[in-house]
Amino acid sequence: MPTKSQKNVWKNEINDIIRGACGGFLFGIPLLYTMEVWWIGSLAKSQLIMTAIALMFIVVYLLNYTEGFRKRRYTWLAHQALMDTVEAIAIGLACSTFVLLLLRELTPETSLKESLGKIIFESVPFALGVALANQFMGDTENSNGKGQASDRENSTTKNKGDELHATFADVGGTLIGATIIAFNIAPTDEIPMLAAATSPPWELAMIAASLLISYGIVFQAGFSNQQKRKEQKGIFQRPSSETIISYLVSLLAGAFMLWFFQKLTLSDPWTMWLDHTLILGLPATIGGAAGRLAI
Repeated sequence: MPTKSQKNVWKNEINDIIRGACGGFLFGIPLLYTMEVWWIGSLAKSQLIMTAIALMFIVVYLLNYTEGFRKRRYTWLAHQALMDTVEAIAIGLACSTFVLLLLRELTPETSLKESLGKIIFESVPFALGVALANQFMGDTENSNGKGQASDRENSTTKNKGDELHATFADVGGTLIGATIIAFNIAPTDEIPMLAAATSPPWELAMIAASLLISYGIVFQAGFSNQQKRKEQKGIFQRPSSETIISYLVSLLAGAFMLWFFQKLTLSDPWTMWLDHTLILGLPATIGGAAGRLAI
């Protein structure tokens, strides 16, 4: 029994970390594509960095005291909120560092001072997203147990029309969410700048990260009615296939936005289309995942 209990503790902790990280990505990814924040972070003095850390700590503490990123609450204990705040900031720092490395804004040649400034300033929205994780999408999984049972009974009666409806709903939600995020990032100069510094191995890493984060948001973080989504029927409704199809839809939305804002033209080489689309594909995929949760 102690071993089983210990395993449950670790499982709950891992789930909480995943939920917090996904909330951070939903909230913080657009700011990671803002060069002004990179510049401010790289030029920030120690006093400004410490001020940013202090303000981030206070705000994240207040959010954790009222809601937080854990499914279970501990009778509003101040010291528990303090521990959750430290963990939320650590998750935010880790996520922002990961994406900055992926975007090649952090390299072995980057100085320690510049790296710390970029990481801390970019981690602020991530840490806020971690603390707000439970407020993004309410989990109705536990409160709809009876509804889930009836859904399973009625699932056998679903016809092809129902499956098509579910599939088109997911595609539509993905397209709307991806377009909203891509619309805000595609017109900026960050995409060409990042694409110029990205090599094929990093593009492959970006594809893998986009798929992993999208899967985590929709099927692992515990947002919305996660169990119902896993049991949903449709043409591409398995978690793996749905994630891949949604990623492709998000790439199409990103490519269209780049063309719409004249960042790409039909005369540009296909390699340029690929580089720019994959760079924009990461935030677009996260937006698409949020769109699927909202339907």
